[in-house]
Amino acid sequence: MKRTAWWPALALLALACTPAATPPATEAEQLAKLFNRQEVRIPMRDGVELFTVILTPRNTTDSLPFILSRTPYGTAGWGGTYKIGYGFQELIKEGYIFVFQDIRGRNQSQGTFVMSKPACQVRGDGCVDEATDTWDTVEWLLANVPRNNGRVGQLGISYPGWTTNATAFEPHPAIRALSPQATMGDGWMGDDFFHQGAFRLSYGLEYAWDMEASPDQSIPPEPGRYDTYDWYLSFPTLKDLADAVGADAWPTWRLFATHPSYDTIWSARAIPGRLRHAPVPTLNVGGWWDQEDIYGTPHVYAAMETTDSTHQNFLVLGPWYHGEWFLEAGDSLGPVRFGSATGETYRQTMEAPWFAYWLKDKGDGQFPEARVFDAGARQWRSFDTWPAPGAAKTNLYFQADGGLSFEAPAAAAGFDQYVSDPARPVPYRHRPIEWTYDPRGSDWDYWMTEDQRFVDSRPDVLVWQTPPLTEAVTVAGSIAAKLFASTTGTDADWIVKLIDVYPDSIAERPRMGGYQLMVVGEIMRGRYYRGWDNPQPIPANTVTPFTVDLHQQAYTFEPGHRIMVQVQSTWFPVHDRNPQTFVPNIFEARAEDYRAATQRIYRSAQYPSHLELDVLAATHAGSASQ
Repeated sequence: MKRTAWWPALALLALACTPAATPPATEAEQLAKLFNRQEVRIPMRDGVELFTVILTPRNTTDSLPFILSRTPYGTAGWGGTYKIGYGFQELIKEGYIFVFQDIRGRNQSQGTFVMSKPACQVRGDGCVDEATDTWDTVEWLLANVPRNNGRVGQLGISYPGWTTNATAFEPHPAIRALSPQATMGDGWMGDDFFHQGAFRLSYGLEYAWDMEASPDQSIPPEPGRYDTYDWYLSFPTLKDLADAVGADAWPTWRLFATHPSYDTIWSARAIPGRLRHAPVPTLNVGGWWDQEDIYGTPHVYAAMETTDSTHQNFLVLGPWYHGEWFLEAGDSLGPVRFGSATGETYRQTMEAPWFAYWLKDKGDGQFPEARVFDAGARQWRSFDTWPAPGAAKTNLYFQADGGLSFEAPAAAAGFDQYVSDPARPVPYRHRPIEWTYDPRGSDWDYWMTEDQRFVDSRPDVLVWQTPPLTEAVTVAGSIAAKLFASTTGTDADWIVKLIDVYPDSIAERPRMGGYQLMVVGEIMRGRYYRGWDNPQPIPANTVTPFTVDLHQQAYTFEPGHRIMVQVQSTWFPVHDRNPQTFVPNIFEARAEDYRAATQRIYRSAQYPSHLELDVLAATHAGSASQ
């Protein structure tokens, strides 16, 4: 999901040259030069009216298709007109009627808001959900907006991406193209609120606070300390925190606290489990370093791909944070540079031609099935399927003395260990850690590409790495950690990070020498080792297998670089602290349940902890372009 009212509704942008002595126009002023604006209330089948803004291009008599975006953040905010002069500049030049709508119960629309409202189990009479609201909106637009060509494309990023996915459950015949971007595919499995069972503490609390604590989305009061690491740590338990901020009054927090495991409440909201085909051409777009919804895009694509016999399902994954391709040129992420403006390349050569083909019959319609950016090699790659065809499952094993190798360990016994203390959790990024959407500035967007050396010397973080590589290793697909581990407690979290260690000496950028770039990183709550809906105590002091899904990547580890893996058991406060003592519901844990535990990761012939990677041979690297 994404920023709400904290983002200024009227941001500055440059759609036209302005004399130096003239103050720059606001976004609203610039848009007024290009579009006629109409505000309407569109009735839904149950009588609820949804507030809608329609922007019709001036100075044209052409019949144009619609681009529709439906948002909970306000028609002047994210998913509305906010910064479209930059993010939609290519679409604006092409010529569309743009429509932005407040979903029901949000901002100026009537009705009751339900966070990620599940789609109707049975479609037909009595069904009212995001798909039917979109249908009714499209029906009204076709009948009431002059000079439309009868075609609609829907596009949305973050929550508006989720509403775009939801349209696919019952798409109006006029909808000819969908592009869900940075979508929340599954809020429990790997997107906003939980990751493989571990609660996303800071984001989950702050987002629910912002969306549900007040009807006008006023900014929540700032925490008592600027460094939220200290603020969250000052509460002994989740219940203490909820009591302090009144979180039990928020519907979404109550959902967190009463449904901490993967049950039907979560599966009903999950897109991949219920959307098994692409009913209209669909362009799924996401970022490799999406700090909010990293799971949704590739998993929604994969779910629809299982029945995509008509070749309507497409995928783009770039080197971006959440929505970066809409907001920036995309030539870098933090200090990591990509050698080209990847966001501009996507908008100009992928998004704009794609919509023009389906909505205007322009071009030949020959689009690659999958376009993915390899940030290690700094180039786009195209594949006929994803994960990449020809990728071989390859194991990368933990070794003695901090070694990492593609050879399985031969030792009869061996392990590395650390003490995980909930009272001193590992920070997930450099401190101070600001309020996620702090209006004074926050490093939230960039934390996934921060230099991991800030924790690799902690005694509660284990590190293994290869010698400098003599040849490139290209990962193009799925990544998973297969751990054989034990704990002196009865529950544990396992955080695994796959890292590219830069050469010690980089002549053109000396300060990047030895940089540790987290290529992928993920957490798994150990209590779910027997099933996501079946939390169980971990048998103490017993070697137990765990699988941590690190999702996917397209990344080349270049010669001279090292491959590193880090393992730890806390990642705070982006995730809550595991008490490390099994309790039925961590939201009800007592202070005395939080105890230090010794964690062991085994690396022997019998218990060969390793990463499983989809690795490409040099002859299967896919077509590449800058």
